[in-house]
Amino acid sequence: MNILKNVLQGTKEWLSIRASHFTASEAPAAFGVSLYLNRNELLQQKATGKCKEISDFQQSVFDKGHEAEANARAIAEDIVGEDLCPITATLTIDDLKLLASYDGATFTNNIIWEHKLWSEELAKQIEENNISEHYSIQLDQQLLISCAKKCLFMTSDGTINNCKWMWYETTDEKKAAVITTWKQFKKDLEMYEQKEFDDKPEPKPIMQLPALSVYTKGDIAVHGNLDAFKEASDNYIASINRDLKTDEDFVNAEAAIKRCKEVEQTIKTAKSAIIGGISSVDEATRVLDYIDDSHAKIRLTLEKLVKSQKENIKKSIIDAAFMICADHLNNISSEFKNISFIHLVTFLSRQNFETECKGLRTLASLHNAVDTEVAAIKIKLDDLARVIRKNLTYLPEDLSLFRDLQSIITKPEDDFKLLVESRLAEQKRKEEEAAQRAVAEASARMIKLKEEESKRIESLPTDIKSVLADEKKQAELIVREINKSPAQLTGFHKWWRDVGRNITGDRMFLAKSAWDAYKDESSK
Repeated sequence: MNILKNVLQGTKEWLSIRASHFTASEAPAAFGVSLYLNRNELLQQKATGKCKEISDFQQSVFDKGHEAEANARAIAEDIVGEDLCPITATLTIDDLKLLASYDGATFTNNIIWEHKLWSEELAKQIEENNISEHYSIQLDQQLLISCAKKCLFMTSDGTINNCKWMWYETTDEKKAAVITTWKQFKKDLEMYEQKEFDDKPEPKPIMQLPALSVYTKGDIAVHGNLDAFKEASDNYIASINRDLKTDEDFVNAEAAIKRCKEVEQTIKTAKSAIIGGISSVDEATRVLDYIDDSHAKIRLTLEKLVKSQKENIKKSIIDAAFMICADHLNNISSEFKNISFIHLVTFLSRQNFETECKGLRTLASLHNAVDTEVAAIKIKLDDLARVIRKNLTYLPEDLSLFRDLQSIITKPEDDFKLLVESRLAEQKRKEEEAAQRAVAEASARMIKLKEEESKRIESLPTDIKSVLADEKKQAELIVREINKSPAQLTGFHKWWRDVGRNITGDRMFLAKSAWDAYKDESSK
């Protein structure tokens, strides 16, 4: 951890350093769980350096938070039993430049303090010792950078009456998740392409139709501006856009639908006025029916267009996101030869994206939802691949003992290592037992052969047995036989067949030499 000793929180220098680091307060947005900033907005801020302007109301909330924090510091120090100094610290891990600004830390940095402005909802979470990820992920990064043992997490208005606190501790898994999430965010940031969306598109001004005036007099005639109203109505319907692509297109279409409903109601009212005044005015009612029918048709068409086009756009966004994840999956899968990585992945499906997009109405919110889900799935795929790569290092070259590798390769590292060692040890034990059995069987065979040899020697003539019993006499016999002339070697083959081939050890060498000499001389 590198403490920035001469950098005060809130200064321009502090803001400049924050812009070039991945900060703890931004971590929830990188995870896609922030209450105030979505992941795509954070990507845009980091890529362009532009942040949303802070409204007067937001600034007043920030000011209240700073005041409450200052007043609550004494309360926190009483709980900790030490002074708590605000610090800013950085840490670089695998080229990730991380930063955290601490409301307070002890002199030894073993305890940190994080304060939030009083909130009834947050106070309830603290009482239940179960804070949301919007808060916990920020604390995880703070603890990762500081290496502190725990964090005093507090919400208050600066008074003891409205003050709730808890001790928060992180885990190695949560700290690892912070690192992997920022790594994926950094990759996405390097490939970032800005998408332009209107914050809140408003419908363009709708063509106003003249006020419809249709009435009858006693001469059974229809008076008013019906023809002018019909012409204006036709022009309005012709001007309606049916090619819906952007959020603005959809807002305009929905406004047109609302307008058509109003005109339809106007027509019904006018018809009632005419019919109530005369018994039959065919031309007027036919024109009114025409206008009514025109608006009803365009309204129904727009309603279908809005619904179908929104579904088509959502489908295209989801399809593109799914293919990005599928490509990432296939790239990783090609790395592994002895397992099917694809069949180990159970968390990639279109339903993931459908669920994330449920209830979203704007293109910006749809894109943020699927982009955040893509990042989450990529992180899961990378984590799974990392587990498999590590586990594969514990395997021997011969995988005959691991025919179930597909079902065990995703076990936690320690469990997998223990399983491999257990199987290898069991195999070694079986091999040693087999070797011991082989030695025992060979020994038994040798004993049997010796017993058979002894019986065979016992059946030989006495003079031959006396020779076999004396190695010196055997050697002299073989030398004498070798020195004989070819004519004198007659019968030696019989001696070899009956006696010589039964000689063992060093004597066998001499006997074999004698036999070879006999054959050589006999062949001449």
